[in-house]
Amino acid sequence: MKLVIYPPVDAVREARIREAAAPTSVINANDNVEALREIVEADAFFGKLTPELLAHARRLRWVQSPTASLEHFLFPALVEHPCLLSNMRGLFSDVIADHVLGYVLCFARNLHIYLRQQQRGAWSPVGDQSYVANFVAAPGTVLPMDRAHQHLSDCTLGVVGVGHIGAEVLRRAAAFGMKLLGVDPVRRQVDGVLADVWPVEQLGELLAQSDYVIIAAPHTPETAKLFRRPVIQQMKRTAILINIGRGAIVDLHDLTEALRAGDLAGAALDVCEIEPLPSDHPLWQMPNVIITPHVAAASPHIAERHLETLLENIRRFVKGEPPTTLVDKHKWY
Repeated sequence: MKLVIYPPVDAVREARIREAAAPTSVINANDNVEALREIVEADAFFGKLTPELLAHARRLRWVQSPTASLEHFLFPALVEHPCLLSNMRGLFSDVIADHVLGYVLCFARNLHIYLRQQQRGAWSPVGDQSYVANFVAAPGTVLPMDRAHQHLSDCTLGVVGVGHIGAEVLRRAAAFGMKLLGVDPVRRQVDGVLADVWPVEQLGELLAQSDYVIIAAPHTPETAKLFRRPVIQQMKRTAILINIGRGAIVDLHDLTEALRAGDLAGAALDVCEIEPLPSDHPLWQMPNVIITPHVAAASPHIAERHLETLLENIRRFVKGEPPTTLVDKHKWY
């Protein structure tokens, strides 16, 4: 059997891969010409598969994506090809869930407001009359409602997409005593957590009940621009929208207009429909918005987890077993 890698990996990872793949032949292709030549008789491939490479493959049975998301990896010929496809899901669940709860705590305790006030030397507890007088809002933006500091056990958190990340968000939120909801096309429960996980057809019900709406869904044909103005308006006007899934799920223009109109109380975005978010975009200046530059998955442990997932899937392929992170190519997850 033969495994082709392209683009090439460094020497340390190559050695670990060769060890896991033995006795399979491993080709760490240095350029596209070598990759095109070697993939002809390859049984497995790791890296960025292109339509050209796939067209040259005669016996490809398994492809390992180097990413968790697949919207930039899949193409029609690969979807229809009989090979198995696996991704890198599950690497980021805990650290992204931490990021989400960081957002939740910021809004619950008004930390995003106090940090901005600190820059101006303003001592203005939220709830005092001085708060509105001292707060500088972007032109045309409805000021964030005069929210008291929240007790999280009084709040409901709803997760859109209860996969690895969404489930971990629910587990962490459970520690704060929050009421937990979710919608997902497949999952109906989360181990160890008391949460109602409904079919996606009940999204409107989740939005109407949730104080915090967390988007943890992948980018698929069904989720692209799912959150446009009519969907956003199904949320409570006191609710917060948090997106750590994919930027394409939330229409930026509609979200901006919804925030300006006071359709919801605020938003936290780690991913945006346009990245980087242009420096002149009005969301930057909205006092009820928190933006982080697509760093929710940043962690010193991701590289080692990435390699271990790859090695485990290689070992399983050599033994004739399916990968642990097998995906449905037609569904993009």
